[in-house]
Amino acid sequence: MTQRTPNQRPVKPTARPLSTTSFAILGLLSVRPWSAYELTGQMKRGLRYTWPRTETRIYQEPRNLVAHGLATAHPEATGRRRRTVYTITADGRRALAEWLEQPSEPPQFQSEALLRATFADAGTKDAFLDTLRGLRKEGEALRHQLGTQAADYVATGGPFPERLHLIALIGRFLGDYAQLLESWPTWAENQVTEWPTTGPATAVPIPHEVFHERIARAGNAP
Repeated sequence: MTQRTPNQRPVKPTARPLSTTSFAILGLLSVRPWSAYELTGQMKRGLRYTWPRTETRIYQEPRNLVAHGLATAHPEATGRRRRTVYTITADGRRALAEWLEQPSEPPQFQSEALLRATFADAGTKDAFLDTLRGLRKEGEALRHQLGTQAADYVATGGPFPERLHLIALIGRFLGDYAQLLESWPTWAENQVTEWPTTGPATAVPIPHEVFHERIARAGNAP
C-alpha cells in the first residue's frame, strides 16, 4: 500500500519518515542543487554548530528526499568521476515552506564537558580542571573560526551573499555562544581552583550568588 506523508503526498514504501535533518538538507537544496559530497561539506560549514549530524546521515538523507518526491537525483560526470546531484522539486519547496510554518521543537543543549562537571565529585580536582580548560579551548577555537568566516563574509560576501542577512543573525547567536563557552569555564575554573576537593558540598565554598541571580532573572525574587 502506498504510504503518505502528513500532508498526503504519496511516497515510495521504502521512504523513511521526514525528520528535522530532512528539512535541513531540503533547505540547502532550496539554495541550489548539490551532490551528497557537497551537502556534507556545506553542513560542516554552515550548520555544524546549529544542527550537527554524522556524514553517514547526510549522505543517506538526499535519497530519502527523492523517495518522498521532494528532490530529484541525476548523474553528472566530471572527467572520469561521476556523481549524483540532487535538486529540490516544487513539492519539496512547498514541504519546506510548510515546515517553516510549524512551531520549532524546544532547543536541546548537549555537552560532554558539562556532563562530566555534573559528576565531578566522583573524580579528582585535577580531572575537573582539565575538563574546564578543554571546554574553554573549544570556545576559543569557535571564536577564531567564526572570526575567519566573518572576515570572508566582509571581504567577499561568502558563497551566498544574497543570504547575508540571515547569516548575520545566526552569527550573532554563535558569537554569544562562543563567548559563553569561554567565560563560563574561566569562572568555574576560578571557583574550583579554591576547592580542596571536588566534594561534598560541606567541604567546599558554595557560590550561593548563582542561585540568587537565577531567581532574580526568573522574576521569582521574594
